[in-house]
Amino acid sequence: MSNTIRVVLADDHVFVRDGIKFLLENEFNIEVVGEAVDGQDALKVVNDLNPDLLILDIRMPKLTGIEVVEKLRGEGKLLKIVMLSMHESEEYVLKSIKAGADGYLLKGSSKEEFLKALHTVANGGKYFSGDISSILISQLSNPNNAIFESKKVIDEELLITKREKEILTLLLAGKGNKEIADTLDISKRTAEVHRFNLMKKLKVKNLMELSNKATEFSLL
Repeated sequence: MSNTIRVVLADDHVFVRDGIKFLLENEFNIEVVGEAVDGQDALKVVNDLNPDLLILDIRMPKLTGIEVVEKLRGEGKLLKIVMLSMHESEEYVLKSIKAGADGYLLKGSSKEEFLKALHTVANGGKYFSGDISSILISQLSNPNNAIFESKKVIDEELLITKREKEILTLLLAGKGNKEIADTLDISKRTAEVHRFNLMKKLKVKNLMELSNKATEFSLL
């Protein structure tokens, strides 16, 4: 089975599509297999080509990016979807996530961040650029947002990476940084950084608070 990530680009601006293709052309494990010029076209191209990943503009003619995600998820499509937008408004971000997007990138993102996002999402993770992650985390302390019926709706994968989830599991099993490092075959320093980032994201100060939040949000 090929390890190449087969990508479809959906954006009504040809220069945006051309720019992304130019950015990806030297990536040996990413191949742009199709393009779409509007929302309806995106559905057709995805159904015809069955790509691994869809890069989807949030504002397009005929169907918006959010509507495209809703339709694809409603049809049971399991491909990965990264929203691409000029807007970092909370409404766009949260509606995209609720619809079933796996990531949200701003069009001004650097090449490095763009590629990191694609690989993260293709490998089963979630990625949200810039200050967008803070919008997600804020939902922990603002569960009454109209877009979500309950803070329980927030998927832990939107908040913590796969590695951080592994760290969380080991922390709650009573493992120290050295044991975590040995278990995951990473350096002790890397384990410490992941632990710090995890606790910062979840706004906890100690293991007891971490355990309580993990239980409250069903993180394991």
